[in-house]
Amino acid sequence: MVEPVSSCTEYFDKIEDRFVADGAKGVSATYMWELTGDGGGTWCAKIADGGITVTQGPAEKPDVTYTMEASAYVKMVNGEINGTKAVMTRVLKVTGSILKAKKMNKFLPPRKA
Repeated sequence: MVEPVSSCTEYFDKIEDRFVADGAKGVSATYMWELTGDGGGTWCAKIADGGITVTQGPAEKPDVTYTMEASAYVKMVNGEINGTKAVMTRVLKVTGSILKAKKMNKFLPPRKA
């Protein structure tokens, strides 16, 4: 079972523990998170060949960008906030390829609370 995280930095530092390589087969994309407020920052993940590479800072041409308050993002990845509901209530803003955004749940699923 994946342990909960207490910050965005901790989440991205431990992202490999959550990554499901089988779920990333056939995916080639760059994802960017712009997380605002205390503990926020910008991170990018490149998915290719069933692997993940994470860097801090913006991507030149992300396929998908997620914008959210950092504290809400921590709750979402810990399974306390539903991602679909967060989008519908505009807590989470998703831009870029919605198809690629939906695929992320297969290789970076939220923690089951």
